[in-house]
Amino acid sequence: MNDVEIEKENAAIAKQYKKLLRVSYLTLSAKDKKLIRSAFDVAVDAHKDQRRKSGEAYIFHPIAVAKIIAQEIGMDATSIAAALLHDVVEDNPNYTLDDIQQLFGETVARIVDGLTKISSLKKDMDVSTQAENFRKMLLTLHDDVRVIIIKIADRLHNMKTMEAMRPDKQVKIASETLYIYAPLAHRIGLYNIKTELEDLGLKYTEPEVYNDIFTKIKESKEEQDAYIKEISKILKSSLNKEDIDYEIKGRPKSIYSIRHKMVKQGVTFEEVYDKFAVRIIYKCDIENEKFLAWKIYSIVTDHFRPNPIRLRDWISSPKSTGYEALHITVMGPKGRWVEVQIRSERMNEIAEKGYAAHYKYKEGKTKKDDTLDDWIDKLQEALENPDTNAVDFVEEFKLNLYSKEIFVFTPKGDLKSLPKGATPLDFAFSIHTEVGMRTRGAKVNGKLVPLSHPLESGDQVDILTSDNAKPNANWLDYATTARARSKIKSSLKEETKEISIQGKEILRRKLKQLKITLNEKSINELVNFFKLKTSLDLFYRVGISTIDNKMLKDYAASRSNIFISFIKNRIRKPSSSPGIDKEEITSKYDMLVFGKEEEHLDYKLSNCCNPIPGDSVFGFVTINDGIKIHKKNCPNALSLQSNYAYRILLAKWIDSTQQEFTAIIQITGIDNLGLVSEVTKVISGNMHVNIKSLNFETDHGLFSGKITVVVKHNNLVKKLMNRIKKINGIEKVHRV
Repeated sequence: MNDVEIEKENAAIAKQYKKLLRVSYLTLSAKDKKLIRSAFDVAVDAHKDQRRKSGEAYIFHPIAVAKIIAQEIGMDATSIAAALLHDVVEDNPNYTLDDIQQLFGETVARIVDGLTKISSLKKDMDVSTQAENFRKMLLTLHDDVRVIIIKIADRLHNMKTMEAMRPDKQVKIASETLYIYAPLAHRIGLYNIKTELEDLGLKYTEPEVYNDIFTKIKESKEEQDAYIKEISKILKSSLNKEDIDYEIKGRPKSIYSIRHKMVKQGVTFEEVYDKFAVRIIYKCDIENEKFLAWKIYSIVTDHFRPNPIRLRDWISSPKSTGYEALHITVMGPKGRWVEVQIRSERMNEIAEKGYAAHYKYKEGKTKKDDTLDDWIDKLQEALENPDTNAVDFVEEFKLNLYSKEIFVFTPKGDLKSLPKGATPLDFAFSIHTEVGMRTRGAKVNGKLVPLSHPLESGDQVDILTSDNAKPNANWLDYATTARARSKIKSSLKEETKEISIQGKEILRRKLKQLKITLNEKSINELVNFFKLKTSLDLFYRVGISTIDNKMLKDYAASRSNIFISFIKNRIRKPSSSPGIDKEEITSKYDMLVFGKEEEHLDYKLSNCCNPIPGDSVFGFVTINDGIKIHKKNCPNALSLQSNYAYRILLAKWIDSTQQEFTAIIQITGIDNLGLVSEVTKVISGNMHVNIKSLNFETDHGLFSGKITVVVKHNNLVKKLMNRIKKINGIEKVHRV
């Protein structure tokens, strides 16, 4: 760079720093500004020789992260300083943690230390290591929640600036973001950032889908603005009469949430009815918030008919994230359903800033009211359990992050929040671990129910306990929360260990009678012979007598051939996927190529998403089953791409004329005479499509049908679906 370019870049850095001070959500004192300036100077010095992949000076990144912390999340000066310094210790050996502590104090140093530890976790490793890394990252929540918040801000800026990265890196980072960071942002209450992370994640994991929805939203914006204006005009006169200080805003649904609804409901973009919401934000003192919310509700429902099953009262019972609001869905102008959200200014701040606003308004609340802290304490307990498998923990933790909530009562009338779908067993473990461990039954609303009974909001739950009760394997089918499942698994694991110790001694004695010594070699042979996974499985089965004397004698008789048999099993090729009539797909069909070199490799189609030629796909290297092909929008894609990035292969179809594939089409509509005949006529009229099976069901004038067809390319499936849609009476057509 020449002197002019350096001077220009320095001016841009100074401009961004000044903007950082201006956009801060909290008022900064002279002391705050001094702290931030010192952190900025150290960050500039530490990163002076660094550049990002895009070519810009690295210092723009920590400044951008600090701006997100200051403006979008609304954190204090300590957090802003830590955000500026978050990469200093990791990237520059001239600065140590001790230096940060001496310059900025213990709190900033602790946050920077937590961020440095997260950054130093190895990338591109096997799934168990990656899961363990997520667990270690989550442990920092208890040390200081600001570590995770800054890490989320760091991830958001990285997601915004990924254009210069390799496509495979983009997919890996985006999948990881959707898999753990977006749900985590949601749980901490950072709804705006959660939405940004989801949209950016979709942009890189399914770019065609993202761009299609983005374009359609842009095209319909003018129409939506006019519609919101029409609703506002109707409501304003009534709200003004009541002297309410308010503003009405329109809020479009995120691209990710629209895509989620399209997939979940099997509808097109045009058929998603609530693509935007109307938000009424009012000013008042905290004592009158609830009264005024219901007053506004009354005004809205005077003008628009509400949907009675779509009322959500999160003012009387706030979400465990701290979120408060009234949500109602009303029939708006032109016969369209519209969601109306009613919030006070305080509620809106908590919804938009999450953690920061939650603690700003925390004064006067007791620890009992502080659901976010309570959640962090429970999470810490689950994280620190040494017997919990890291992979299981992360999967269950992720599921619990996004789960909707229900509110149930204890026998004394205390309110407890649980995820939707929770059972009495989950409730028992949420009360106390010992209550959960000694559960023998449950009453809901005074009646005995099974432990698998799904709880509903408003239920009163009474847990019956016994000193003789203990967890059994069936409990894992009944429990849904990470906390309950973790405790049950730990208990079962301890019991299994005790039985396994006894089983090992029994096995030693029985093998001695067969003149076989129990050692590492014989244990491995036995594990393979009985098709088990570990020696612990072997000892446990001997301990509970599912492996008996006769089975051990069979092993002894075949012992001389076991090695040959094992080798044959390892090299045998996997059989073809269900649903494909011809032999297993191999390289001779020349249909899929892998990697930049476009290599021809053996592969197998996955059963979970049933890809066919023309679908966007990737290859996944399995341990025992060779390369499996998955669609890029497969339900398992995020987990695989996030946790097993090192086993992902780029793949694309290059020829689709030599093999036939199965596709399943679901159709629904209004039943009428001759409909089945019309559908079959459309299908058989296409020379390239054969019907494999056809199943229709009718129910009081409505019908649903599932058609399995054999095709050579997904363009044929799309063409066929478009033709079926044109049949009179057909309402929805989508591929399963």
